[in-house]
Amino acid sequence: MQHFTNLLLRHVIRRGCFDVASKRQCLQYRALRTLQLNGFNTLFLGERDIPESLMTGEKIAEEATLCWPVWTLVHTGSRQGWVPWRYKLLLRGDLPIHQQTGIFQELCESLTTSCGKCVIVMRDKTQPMRVGAKDGKELETGTLPLVLPAIYMSSIECCPEATRANGHELLVVPLSYNYLYPMDVAWSSLKWFIINNKKDFALRSVERTHSYRCILFSDLIVKGIEKVTPNKWKVAINRVKRWENHYLDTLS
Repeated sequence: MQHFTNLLLRHVIRRGCFDVASKRQCLQYRALRTLQLNGFNTLFLGERDIPESLMTGEKIAEEATLCWPVWTLVHTGSRQGWVPWRYKLLLRGDLPIHQQTGIFQELCESLTTSCGKCVIVMRDKTQPMRVGAKDGKELETGTLPLVLPAIYMSSIECCPEATRANGHELLVVPLSYNYLYPMDVAWSSLKWFIINNKKDFALRSVERTHSYRCILFSDLIVKGIEKVTPNKWKVAINRVKRWENHYLDTLS
């Protein structure tokens, strides 16, 4: 009986936290829907780590992966497919993150030219969603803070001031809500393309004493990105749209 009570109590506590988090998420998507009705295009900004071991196919111990180079791919997508912006491929640890604010500024300026007014949806990996007194005040008033602090991805800093200076808005999706973030579908497609096709982008040179293998890294990434077609984007974003409607219909 005591075991059953503990399970029930644990369920009640978790469910309560989830309800508060869900209501906060509803506020975010209420704001998103308002922006969409005001003519803002929805874009998704994301990043994907590409370790060297994924490119070579070598199986290494988990501890050894810390010594291997890791590249981070930063790109943006929408319902129509990849945004016409030159993606960034950054070597992890090559530059301090505070020196890479120019990348986000460049993106905002490019979006103004190619897409007009945009609401940029992204994740904040450094700050998991918390439920506390501050969230309670937001839920009571039914609003979100007008000015967000700087949002940090693993590779770049996203500044809300730069977003608004270019006529855009910034919206953050909690890290754990994968179904609200279609970029995961794009990154999964890219990963499997690399795994299944890396041999086609490798050149081997055999000499008397040793051999070399050269991987056409840039070509492999370009082809992998091209495989995420507009149709795949449309399917992924339609799924996100259904979840947006769920929050707005059941929790408003």
